[in-house]
Amino acid sequence: MTTTSQLQKEIDTLKERNHHVEKDKAWETSWTRRLIILLLTYIVILVFFLMTDLPDPYLNSIVPTTAFVLSTSSLHIFKKIWFKFRK
Repeated sequence: MTTTSQLQKEIDTLKERNHHVEKDKAWETSWTRRLIILLLTYIVILVFFLMTDLPDPYLNSIVPTTAFVLSTSSLHIFKKIWFKFRK
């Protein structure tokens, strides 16, 4: 037999989990996350271009960075489509 205190504990556990999931979702869709991804991607590509002596590394690093950020930003659209057809 489940007691009231056990049920309350389960409810509190579910509320805590939901709160954590909501924060994760907010982070996944935040502009802060996108900006961090953009900056880190640019730095990694720039360092690679500088190490390999490619021409105009500061300018040429923008193209792959933009492509990566656009691809990761558009994933939620494909996720929605996937969920729609998955039902």
